[in-house]
Amino acid sequence: MQADMTTSDRCPCCGQPRRIAHLVDLYERSYRLLERLVPELNLPFERAVSKSASDLPLVLTVVERAPYTAELRLTYEFKDEHGERRLEPDMWIKVYRDARVAEALDCGQRPTWLARIFGDSQAHDYLHDQWGRNHMLAKWLEYLLDHGHGFAIAARPRQVKPAVDDLPAE
Repeated sequence: MQADMTTSDRCPCCGQPRRIAHLVDLYERSYRLLERLVPELNLPFERAVSKSASDLPLVLTVVERAPYTAELRLTYEFKDEHGERRLEPDMWIKVYRDARVAEALDCGQRPTWLARIFGDSQAHDYLHDQWGRNHMLAKWLEYLLDHGHGFAIAARPRQVKPAVDDLPAE
């Protein structure tokens, strides 16, 4: 006997049952959008700001680099009506350059969830939450591109740092 599926068990974009393959398709789509926003995904800078005539300044900060991956933070940075610094949405993204996928790790603070052994109940909750985060990432990247954001050479700092791939082998 198969349990009835609730709306939370269905993909928000197409209404079909959620499948890991569909989530990976979303990661691939986000990578392609991110590649348009940041043409050099080897990220030869630490921090850059994209300005748009119709949107808030967008801040990209490189958090971590590895030979085949990078972790970055994409956010609007602004002051609220009380003069407090705000970072919203504070999107943490892991870019897998070798697999050509981008995964939204968290939207708010640094993710605390770590993968555990197969079958862990937190794994189901994490994958469930991944749908919302990654749909938001794809939609937000489309929005940013529509509003003229980008981190091309002209929009990034001139002080170039060597990419991990360009460092001499030890």
